[in-house]
Amino acid sequence: MPKKIQEFYATGRRKTSVARVYLRPQSKEKDFQVNGRKFEEYFVRPTSRTTILEPLVLTNNKESFDVVVKVKGGGSVGQAEAVRHGLSRALVDFNAELRTTLKKAGLLTRDSRAKERKKYGQRGARARYQFSKR
Repeated sequence: MPKKIQEFYATGRRKTSVARVYLRPQSKEKDFQVNGRKFEEYFVRPTSRTTILEPLVLTNNKESFDVVVKVKGGGSVGQAEAVRHGLSRALVDFNAELRTTLKKAGLLTRDSRAKERKKYGQRGARARYQFSKR
């Protein structure tokens, strides 16, 4: 019978992106996978990588876990922030004492800002069609 691996799971959301994050105690080599690809390969921008690693660096757990992420929807920045949110929530699931540190940094708050819908009779969400008096 296979040995049950202990893992911590959390969901992170941002705009239209949803990230499912699994934290597992580190195996022999540090592994960080996003959608079956290496972390550095999936998130090419250094700013996105910094954003994602923020909760791990803040709590000094950068080398402690293998991270597996499944993310979908939205663009690269929204996905990166969704992964960060999910990672923060998974860390709190792992150790509740980290909550104060992550909460103070604002990493546990769901950023609910999203694109406003286009209204009928207008060019966009707020932009109107040009008005001509004559």
